[in-house]
Amino acid sequence: MNDSELQQWVEKVSLAAFGVPFRHKATFNGRLRTTGGRYFLKSHNIEISPHQLAVNGVEETEKIIKHELCHYHLHLAGRGYKHADPDFKRLLKQVGATLYCKTLPGAKRSLPVKYYLVCRDCGMSYPRKRRADPRRYACGKCRGKLKLVEAQPEQEA
Repeated sequence: MNDSELQQWVEKVSLAAFGVPFRHKATFNGRLRTTGGRYFLKSHNIEISPHQLAVNGVEETEKIIKHELCHYHLHLAGRGYKHADPDFKRLLKQVGATLYCKTLPGAKRSLPVKYYLVCRDCGMSYPRKRRADPRRYACGKCRGKLKLVEAQPEQEA
């Protein structure tokens, strides 16, 4: 599918689900990997991840399009278009869009746990990806002092 076919698809979904035409530009952006799409507040254009279409199919991509169109139509109407706004959540439910898209395989960029902040009193452990100064924190359970411990590398069986 190319950008002009996506443009027609977005226009069709906008009319069918919202009853209002989409009058701006919709394009694919191959750099989008951790998000399904984007709505731009200044230009009112929408970008969709082609990877979502390839991996998760037409049905999931249409939910992403509806999500971005919720931002679009609410913003242009001067109503709450952000994820936390009740108007946005209500419209998402009404049109059958999802708040989050499915994760693409290999898209998660998580660092391994390298350190733990461990409470000296109760033993509660807080995993950390970066080195942290234990004097700046207290245990969330008992308010005790913490110590920094390096994570042990996992042993292969």
